[in-house]
Amino acid sequence: MPKIKTVRGIENRKVVSQKEWLVARKKLLAKEKKFSRLHDQLNQQRRKLPWVKVGKEYVFEGPTDKVTLADLFCGKSQLIIMSKSVCICT
Repeated sequence: MPKIKTVRGIENRKVVSQKEWLVARKKLLAKEKKFSRLHDQLNQQRRKLPWVKVGKEYVFEGPTDKVTLADLFCGKSQLIIMSKSVCICT
């Protein structure tokens, strides 16, 4: 087995025929497709989460005066903020 230097140190790599590689690649591709479908399902579930109405009037310091959240977003009635941990909608 050849040894190669990686960011994790020295690793051994198995050398196989193209036929063996293709079998392994197709097996991995099936797992990748399954993962992609699961990821899509999770994204859909996240988009279907209920919203929370923000009742508090947030006020910020603008360049010339105080502005509300609605002012910052040109009076739009909905604001969606998504991050890995929270989704805020107003």
